[in-house]
Amino acid sequence: MSGILDAFKLDGKVAIVTGSERGLGRGMAVALAQAGADIVGVTYAENAEETAAAVAAAGRKYVHVQANLLTIEPIERVVKEALTAFGHIDILVNNAGIIMRNDSVDFTEKEWDDVMNVNLKSTFFMCQAVARQFIAQGKGGKIVNVASMLSFQGGIRVPSYTASKSGVKGITMLMANEWAKHGINVNAIAPGYMATDNTAQLRADDKRSAEILDRIPAGRWGLPEDLGGAVVFLASKAADYVNGYTVAVDGGWLAR
Repeated sequence: MSGILDAFKLDGKVAIVTGSERGLGRGMAVALAQAGADIVGVTYAENAEETAAAVAAAGRKYVHVQANLLTIEPIERVVKEALTAFGHIDILVNNAGIIMRNDSVDFTEKEWDDVMNVNLKSTFFMCQAVARQFIAQGKGGKIVNVASMLSFQGGIRVPSYTASKSGVKGITMLMANEWAKHGINVNAIAPGYMATDNTAQLRADDKRSAEILDRIPAGRWGLPEDLGGAVVFLASKAADYVNGYTVAVDGGWLAR
């Protein structure tokens, strides 16, 4: 008889993780590998050697796929390469994302379009492509999108990022509504203020950094490994009845 901890195991599963070369993507890819999944890492970078080494150290396989998700053109190839490598797909983590900071009165069309294309358009069409594969396989699957605190709040000087991450939360609910009948769970994680490249400017600004830390009940910036438990849960059988929900991993930021 299996216990509850067995429901969190990902042995034999294959996970596609976009933006797996650093930061939150690497943290989630490594956590999934430690739980038993093989990883297909999709990155703009030519390689993801540190992630590959960490996955190998967990005893799992890592296959790298280079793709620029500024357009949806590479998505079909990503799915094909994952299937060529492992024969099936069980989990998708849409982590790839970019941010542009500028006053709204000065924000350019390119700053708008680039962020929306990567963060929202490519996320949706990656979900669509993998969901089609899940349906063809007939065994369901797990999709975990990466939302943001700005899926709940307005933010400052990041209009396209706020719009895109609010959209990620919305389409996560929509896809859950449509695909639950196929055994597909679609959820999202909303990271709080994390120590990653996207927040480098904020952390370098002593005043803004202090203001942010003063509001976080946990009293610290989040780390990539802080997302490990949430992503493994949402990718596992333990979350079979969780659908369309965005889980905040934010040190208590939204509770303030």
